[in-house]
Amino acid sequence: MLIRIAAIVFPLFAIVLAGWLYGRARRPDLTFANEVNMDVFVPALVFAALAGKSFDLVGYRSLALGALVVVLGSGLLAWPLARLLRAEAKTFVPPMMFNNSGNMGLPLAVLAFGEVSLPAAVVLFLVSNLLHFSLGIYLLDHRARLASLWRMPVVLATAAGLAVSAGGIELWPPLLTAIRMLGEISIPLLLFSLGVRLIDASFHTWRIGLAGAVLRPVIGMAIAWSAARLLGMEGQHAAMLLVFGALPPAVLNFVFAERYRQEPEKVASIVMIGNVAALAFIPLALAVAL
Repeated sequence: MLIRIAAIVFPLFAIVLAGWLYGRARRPDLTFANEVNMDVFVPALVFAALAGKSFDLVGYRSLALGALVVVLGSGLLAWPLARLLRAEAKTFVPPMMFNNSGNMGLPLAVLAFGEVSLPAAVVLFLVSNLLHFSLGIYLLDHRARLASLWRMPVVLATAAGLAVSAGGIELWPPLLTAIRMLGEISIPLLLFSLGVRLIDASFHTWRIGLAGAVLRPVIGMAIAWSAARLLGMEGQHAAMLLVFGALPPAVLNFVFAERYRQEPEKVASIVMIGNVAALAFIPLALAVAL
């Protein structure tokens, strides 16, 4: 079991480490690469997963509901914990709710459960991402306009993929292969860019960062375990929901905190220390799930 877990997590953290080492040596500006990834490669990955013959939307309803429970439940539990830690709720709660289901969740699912798990991983990613760009922004700024959510490439790709799947439309195989190839670029690029971002890790406010790094996966796994049993989930979907619950805070939390001036230095500490702590919590979640 230990060898299997090591084989799963090693490629993940090796690519993150490669990004960190390259970032330390060259200090690259990955703004353009990250924009292309979110505008082209990730939407291609989502579309290919949803438009494939094997995707059945009804079959993933419990998993989607489980992800919703994990995200919202984590927020509800984090709210009183923020008071105990004497932290602002707007600073502490979002990183506890919205995890790294893109940079880490997608590649981890493929490595742990195989290529067949990609549609399920995309469902988890979409639930978390759509909530982050709607509820997450609203928590930081009640006056924020959310209409732009429906213009996001990943949302458009989701709608198109679901339409193709529900309509029984069979795409020309070479076209679908080309879209899949574009999507396959996204996973290593997500991990590599995460490593580059870690060079700017802030540990000045390490106390709240350490608290968030521990509470995020502990709360997430506890809620995921409970939700899986309440929803009658078994097998791979229950295991994937548990691993989803253990994922560290998303880097996007820092981006939003900076945009809305919500103590970005503290959010950066929670995010960065949380992603480092994933070295311990991800193997733990895999040991329980597998």
